[in-house]
Amino acid sequence: MLAYTYVGRGDLRLLEKPKPVLLEDRDAIVRVTLASICTSDLHIKHGSVPRAVPGITLGHEMVGVVEEVGAAVTRVRPGDRVAVNVETFCGDCFFCRHGWVNNCVHPQGGWALGCRIDGGQAPYVRVPLADQGLTPIPAGVSDAQALFVGDILATGYWAAQITPVGPEDTVLLIGAGPTGVCTLQCLLLQSPKRVIVCERDPQRRAFVEKHYPQVLTVGPEEVLSFVLAHSDHGGADAVIEAAGTEDTFRLAWQCARPNAVVTVVALYDGPQVLPLPDMYGKNLTFKTGGVDGCNCAETLDLIAAGKLDTTPLITHTYPLPDISAAYTLFEQHEDGVIKVAIDMAL
Repeated sequence: MLAYTYVGRGDLRLLEKPKPVLLEDRDAIVRVTLASICTSDLHIKHGSVPRAVPGITLGHEMVGVVEEVGAAVTRVRPGDRVAVNVETFCGDCFFCRHGWVNNCVHPQGGWALGCRIDGGQAPYVRVPLADQGLTPIPAGVSDAQALFVGDILATGYWAAQITPVGPEDTVLLIGAGPTGVCTLQCLLLQSPKRVIVCERDPQRRAFVEKHYPQVLTVGPEEVLSFVLAHSDHGGADAVIEAAGTEDTFRLAWQCARPNAVVTVVALYDGPQVLPLPDMYGKNLTFKTGGVDGCNCAETLDLIAAGKLDTTPLITHTYPLPDISAAYTLFEQHEDGVIKVAIDMAL
C-alpha cells in the first residue's frame, strides 16, 4: 500500500509499505476512508517533534472502518465506522483514570499514531489499545463531519473544558486556524457574554465573521486596546492561546485581566519566556499541555445533535497519490486553504 512517510527532517515521501497486521490482542486494523493533514505533521517535517521516528507513516487525524480486531477488543467490531483518537491510552493507569490520557504510562501511551508508530495517511492503520482509541460514529454522521473528532476538535473541546467560562465573562481566543475554530465552537457552547477572536490573517478573520457573526474579531496589532475597550475588568476573563508564536504567547498574558486563566493549547517551535517581573501582581493561572482526547463520544453526540459542525473547515480534498501537492498547499496557505482532506476512495 502507499503510505506518506517521514523519512527525515524536511523529507516526506509516498512509499510502498506492507499492510499493517495485528501485533497485540488489544489492536485493531482500520481501513482509512478519510484522513487529513495537521499542522503537527508540519512540525514533524521540520524536526520540531524530537520523539517522531524517521520511517513512520504520518497522519493522526482520520476516520475509517474496522477491518480486524484482536482477541481482547470488546468495544468495536469489524464493520464499525469509527473516529480514530490522536492519542493512545490504556484507560487503566492513574492518569487515565483521572482523565489525563495524554500522560498515559503505557509504553504506547500519548501521541503515538503518525509520530512514534505508523499513522493514517495510508489506506490502513493499526490502532493499539483500540477500545480506547476508536469511537463508533453515530448513524447519520458522515466521515467529513467526524474527521476532526479525534484531534483538533478534541483539542478545542478540551481547551474549552479546562478554561473556566461563565455567562458574564469575556473570552479572548488567539488564533483562528483549524484548532482555533474548533475551540471557538466549543467555547460558544458555554454561552459566555462575549468572545473576541484575534487573528492576523484577514481571510481567517472573514471566515469567523461569516460563520460566527456574534463573535468580535481583531488583528494582533490592535488586540490589547480592543480587549480593554470590550471587557469589564481591565482585560479578558479567560484567554485561550491557539496560535503558537512568540508574539501570541506574549499577547495572551498581556490581554488577561488580573486573576484570569490563560490556557495554552498551541504547539510552539521553541521555548517561551515568562517575564515574571512584568507579570507580578496579575496573579494569572496558566494551563498548558497536550490535549486529553477522551471525550470523542461526547463530541460525536454533539455533532449528531447539530450543535457542532466542523465541515466548513474542509476547503480542499485530494486523493492519496497527490498528497505531496496537498502538503504544499496546506503549508504555503495557498488558495484560501483551511484544512485538506485526503480521500482514500479517489
